[in-house]
Amino acid sequence: MLTFHGESNLRFCGGLTRRNFLQAGALGLGGLSLADLLRCRAQASEGGRPASNAKAVIYVYLWGGPSHIDTYDMKPNAPVEIRGEFNPIHTNVPGFDICEYMPLQAQIADKLALVRNLRFNPNFHDPVELFSGYKKPTEAGFAVRPDFGSVVSKLRGAAGPRQLPAYIALDRTAGFEFRNGPAYLGLAHRAFVPGANLESLALPRGVSLDRLQERNELRQTFDQIRRDIDATGVVEGMDSFNAQALEMVTNPRARDAFDISREPEALRSAYGDGEAIRLLQARRLVEAGVPVVTLTFGGVVPNSVCNGDSISATSWDTHNHGFPCLRAKLPRLDRAIHALVTDLYARGLDRDVMVMIGGEMGRFPVVGRGGCGATPDGRGHWTYAGFSLVSGGGLRMGQVVGRTDPRGDHPVGVPYTPQNLLATIYHFLGIDPTTTFPNHSGRPMHLLDNHVPIRELI
Repeated sequence: MLTFHGESNLRFCGGLTRRNFLQAGALGLGGLSLADLLRCRAQASEGGRPASNAKAVIYVYLWGGPSHIDTYDMKPNAPVEIRGEFNPIHTNVPGFDICEYMPLQAQIADKLALVRNLRFNPNFHDPVELFSGYKKPTEAGFAVRPDFGSVVSKLRGAAGPRQLPAYIALDRTAGFEFRNGPAYLGLAHRAFVPGANLESLALPRGVSLDRLQERNELRQTFDQIRRDIDATGVVEGMDSFNAQALEMVTNPRARDAFDISREPEALRSAYGDGEAIRLLQARRLVEAGVPVVTLTFGGVVPNSVCNGDSISATSWDTHNHGFPCLRAKLPRLDRAIHALVTDLYARGLDRDVMVMIGGEMGRFPVVGRGGCGATPDGRGHWTYAGFSLVSGGGLRMGQVVGRTDPRGDHPVGVPYTPQNLLATIYHFLGIDPTTTFPNHSGRPMHLLDNHVPIRELI
């Protein structure tokens, strides 16, 4: 069966677990292996990957909230307790200085745009805001809103034949607990999260494709009975989602889109190892016609590098031992971003693919202080200032948008918010952010309340 990541006991410092939706057995296909299944498909093509000219978004979520002051918004003239331990370096764009541990991005700043004047809702670790534009649905007075990927799935679907889902999240942290999901748009439009190891999806020995189809038809028969008495649309949504899952298993084009072994070794090495391969997979998926691919990048390093702190080692929530962690993490991030951006430009995809990179907040301007506590070499939480990095999409690159005050406390002037980032994505995709959908009560809900994109990028 298609496998999904299960529960992890790793937590943010705020206590959130990385539990995720477990859809094991949704198809009832039992032990299905893509490798075995594809061997059954004598007609499977070994040809090249079909290209797609449809516009697409790759959203790289730096989960945990990376320090803006130690990465993209450095304050070298501030007192040492603010500026921290790192020095800025110049890029190939004047005024676009970044951390010394990111020299590769310094070479391609003309292919990047940096938004420095972001402000987030004062609610620590709220990636729901990044993906929907709104606060956590548990907050009083805030309704559940759909992820932007679910919106795109609803309005656009995948390019070409429906061989791949329209909205794919490549890892568990980008899964369902940290997002609203499709909300009132229906289960068919939730993020599709493939298993960590596609090779482990195995068909039991002796199960042919004909038998597989028979089992699927039997499931559909029983589902029809449930559908006849279902007034919520849940079964219909599950049917659509199950159909996507079956297509992922049986279609070689869908399987190939995830297979980075088809890429030259030199290119794979350029991205880096571990979680960095997700960025390469994302590039392959958008080429195959997927309009929205999201993934997380925590810059994972050994716990020992971060003095035994597992949170700082696996995320950007570096309130403990932040500087030693960042020394190890930033070069990994630098390498992966450089590889993705240069890869997209080399393939002529820079106008059709938009890359958005950022986290749910910045870090406290004073070292050793801030929300959730901090060690003397870390920074606590800070939602009043942060950044986002953008590339491609035919947008205006080679610039810095906005600024913060000399301490990095607050944006100067009117700040942008995650809603403005999402409005920029919708603008790029040709989606009107004033579009409304009825919620479960029939009330029309706008995609965004603030539908103004980041003007400097348009």
